[in-house]
Amino acid sequence: MKYITSRLIAVFFVLGVFRLSAQETAVRPDRLQKHIEYLASEQLAGRKAGTPGDSMAAAYIRDQFRAAGATLMLHEGYQYFSLVADVKAGEKNSFTAGGRTFTPEKDFQPFSFSASAGAVAPLVFAGFGIAGASGELKWDDFSGFDLRDKWVMALRGDPEPENPNSAFIPLSTDRAKALSVRDRGAAGLLLVSPSSIERSDRTIDIAFDKSVSDAGIPVVSITRNLAALLLGLPGSAVDSLEKSMLAGRKSINFYGKTEVSVTTDVVRSRVKSRNVVAMIPGSDPQLKNEFIVIGAHYDHLGMGGPGSGSRLIDTTAVHGGADDNASGVASLIELVALFGEPGINSGRSILFVAFGAEEMGLLGARHFVSESPVSLKSVKAMINMDMVGRLRVDEPVVTVSGTGTFTVADSLLDIVSVNRPFTVKRSPDGFGPSDHAAFYGEGIPVLFVSTGAHADYHTPFDLPDRINVAGQQQVTDFVASLIKELSRLTPAPVFSESGSRQQAGHYGRNLKVTLGIMPDVSGAETSGGMKVEGVRKDGPAALSGMVKGDIIVAINGLPVANVYDYMGRMGKLNPGERVNIEVIRNGSREILIVQL
Repeated sequence: MKYITSRLIAVFFVLGVFRLSAQETAVRPDRLQKHIEYLASEQLAGRKAGTPGDSMAAAYIRDQFRAAGATLMLHEGYQYFSLVADVKAGEKNSFTAGGRTFTPEKDFQPFSFSASAGAVAPLVFAGFGIAGASGELKWDDFSGFDLRDKWVMALRGDPEPENPNSAFIPLSTDRAKALSVRDRGAAGLLLVSPSSIERSDRTIDIAFDKSVSDAGIPVVSITRNLAALLLGLPGSAVDSLEKSMLAGRKSINFYGKTEVSVTTDVVRSRVKSRNVVAMIPGSDPQLKNEFIVIGAHYDHLGMGGPGSGSRLIDTTAVHGGADDNASGVASLIELVALFGEPGINSGRSILFVAFGAEEMGLLGARHFVSESPVSLKSVKAMINMDMVGRLRVDEPVVTVSGTGTFTVADSLLDIVSVNRPFTVKRSPDGFGPSDHAAFYGEGIPVLFVSTGAHADYHTPFDLPDRINVAGQQQVTDFVASLIKELSRLTPAPVFSESGSRQQAGHYGRNLKVTLGIMPDVSGAETSGGMKVEGVRKDGPAALSGMVKGDIIVAINGLPVANVYDYMGRMGKLNPGERVNIEVIRNGSREILIVQL
């Protein structure tokens, strides 16, 4: 039956029933350029979420929506949410040992994920702070040592630094080591970088890692000189210990001879950002209570710097983000103006959303789907535009992802792509590194439109004069046709899962097993656990009874407080294992048995 329906729809497309006329899709390149130049201007200073430039961008977008005649939703067009925008060292950080007092930043520095806490406790040196196995190499830096109520010192890195496929990789992150010693009752963790990792002997910058979750214990970066002093060894001790462990393929651990008193003070700055939301109602009495969402994120990286996402981490300069994603927002604004014309939108109602804080982990999009102004069941499709301003002149290609997320997507694209001045490259996967992922995780059909990455991506050189405005006009016309087709398409698109609903990226690096879930990787605060954003059909989690919205609080009895704890626990599991996972569902705790 679906096959017959698809064929009939394709026939309608060929007859031009749903096609927009050339006049209807006329998008003005001068207006696109104007929007991009303002949003990417130095005045807005890179539009980092929570900054004045972020607020100015949102106000501009809202004014453009209003001028186009769209109905502003929620709070005069704003949907507010809060986020942690920065992490800094407070004024109460202190470190004393052996009768000496040491200097913050110069000698020691808390990590951004350190808890704010303090402890006076004896010291244990515990190798790399790892326990596990990689191939034939078995390693346990904690064997025979009681870490309870002690400061643990460990080297950064792992026992197989030259092995890109080492099973120790998931265990070797700074957070994973903090989790390991926390599980063993340690008072806190002191991490020191050997010269193989950091040539100069300095502490780690307290750069914001885009997470609001702390490790549950104080975690402190110390210099090699301080580490040697605490251990009562020569200044070269740290490098010597590393070389000895790697050469002998055996851990070195021992109790220290001094008591350490450390207090950590980490200040997290919470700010407000917003999505900008407007609606153009449909005129079809049968379809107007259903919605198509058209989105683009408006935030960017601010002034760059460590932890910002800039590819030039040592450069402090305005990251204007002309393509990423002033281009998508400019197209969004022009689409509002187009569909605001009388008689154009004769199908479903259209929600236009400029998302905030995408660069910080899709925070705006995640907030939108969790607090949607309309029932998510009434949202029949979502189109996301992210970086649509760099259509190549020599080989023009527009990528459309998500074509496997609903029936007839390919038939729709077959028709809408005819006679375009570019090739349409398709990808069926519904998950990706942009706002549509939040909708896909809710079982909503998605299409992600982009002209692709380039050398200026996430640098200060993503400038307005490098935008191909004529090409962007063509891409925007293309999206307008997609919207018109979807707004009138009957029956509505039917969701189908296409590709993993678990986010790709470094969170899953080198994991040997997967539950088949989409974890909340945004860093959003969850009450004592990690929220499950989506569950893959027929995956281990689904077969155990796990459902979207569950909050994982323990794996094999070990606590899970956030996504970092979750990845640390998963990194220690193997294929074929049977594990018990404790979740909170509707306020009650449940135990699920999962076969990996």
